[in-house]
Amino acid sequence: MNRRFWAVVRVLAGLGILTVVLWRMGTGAPLAALRSVDAATLLTALGAGLATTVLSARRWCLVAGRLGLRLPLPAAVADYYRALFLNAALPGGVIGDVHRAVRHGKDAGDLGRGVRAVVLERTAGQVALIAVGGAALLADTSLFRHGGVFPMGSVLVALVAVLGAAAIVLAVAARRGRYAARLRRALAATVTDLGRGLLARDTWPRVAALSLAVLAGHLGLFLVAARVAGSRAPVTQLVPLLLLALLAMALPVNIGGWGPREGTLALAFHSAGLSPEQGLAVSVVYGVLTFVSSLPGAGVLLLRQVRPLPSGAEVELQERVLPEREAAHRGS
Repeated sequence: MNRRFWAVVRVLAGLGILTVVLWRMGTGAPLAALRSVDAATLLTALGAGLATTVLSARRWCLVAGRLGLRLPLPAAVADYYRALFLNAALPGGVIGDVHRAVRHGKDAGDLGRGVRAVVLERTAGQVALIAVGGAALLADTSLFRHGGVFPMGSVLVALVAVLGAAAIVLAVAARRGRYAARLRRALAATVTDLGRGLLARDTWPRVAALSLAVLAGHLGLFLVAARVAGSRAPVTQLVPLLLLALLAMALPVNIGGWGPREGTLALAFHSAGLSPEQGLAVSVVYGVLTFVSSLPGAGVLLLRQVRPLPSGAEVELQERVLPEREAAHRGS
């Protein structure tokens, strides 16, 4: 009951933000920008989506492997595409990740570790985003000042507040409540897997490199959206604004990524001396291109309805059994 209530609250909050922004800014600029999207732009979105999805899936394979879970790259790419499509098509923005975590955990025979692998993999991406975004924003402090207030710091403050609130809730729940003992065991297992799956000396440099490459892909698609929307601002001026929008998408009050991103980018463009309507247009074009880049995930869903693709466990079984069959056939 409580979980469903808060899920509804998050969706309504994201819808409310989006409604207010469109009411204040109007739909003229976003619609005009969308009319500029052509076939070449859509193909660019699909190409960028392929690159970032393969890199993200490779990061997932690396983390899962460090936790002792086998995850072949082809199966990981298919599952990641499906998760991205579900995240973009459904409210909340995390349903796809929950689905791939549970599926992989069940396939591997260790649901808890499968879930933790996805959590750690996604955490690595968010840490890279916060580190790069924070550095870019601190390097250009003018973004924090407009009219004597600090609107650009509001997103960072909100992120810190969300993380702090989550930590407090976990700490209280771990000490009290019906599931305190189970939660303490889960937290202990997460800390152990964090050291083994992300922070190991032979793992974190590769995870960091993959995370930075994924972030570069998202920024590249954002820059394409900015040019399509008519922005001619220098790349050095746009990048901090786009990083701020990506940070806003991490707030758990969105509808498939929509909501905080649009409000934040409109405000960021205004604070940088650019047109807030153009900032809204850039955000809308990016949202559409992101959805297009996730469309192969719809193909994965349809294909699995017709002919289920092999899961990670099934791929491992095939790789083990088929060579033995071929050897027996040759021997006969």
